Amino acid sequence: QVQLVESGGGLVQAGGSLRLSCAASGRTFSNHAMGWFRQAPGKEREFVAAISWSGGSTYYADSVKGRFTISRDNAKNTVYLQMNSLKPEDTAVYYCAAALGRVGVHLAYYQYDYWGQGTQVTVSS
Repeated sequence: QVQLVESGGGLVQAGGSLRLSCAASGRTFSNHAMGWFRQAPGKEREFVAAISWSGGSTYYADSVKGRFTISRDNAKNTVYLQMNSLKPEDTAVYYCAAALGRVGVHLAYYQYDYWGQGTQVTVSS
């Protein structure tokens, strides 16, 4: 069992920055590939970024590439999403997810085994 708790969401003006955190507990964090997804009202959940268990591999959706950075600190059992140059279209609930024992990075929601409760990010124009 893995518990994931996101934090760091909030209201920010366009062009601003936020840093999301996802704290994990339960099974060995360093064995999990991690990802961030988001869901805007009336839209399907979409992939944002992913990171391998070691942090050596990352992957981003085209819509956030160059603006968002995913990272992890296995000593702190935490994965981060640094979001810069935020746009109103980034407004969504952001979820972190864990893919247990998987190698590499993963883009599909069905590849993830555990999900956090989500944190709201609102970007005003």
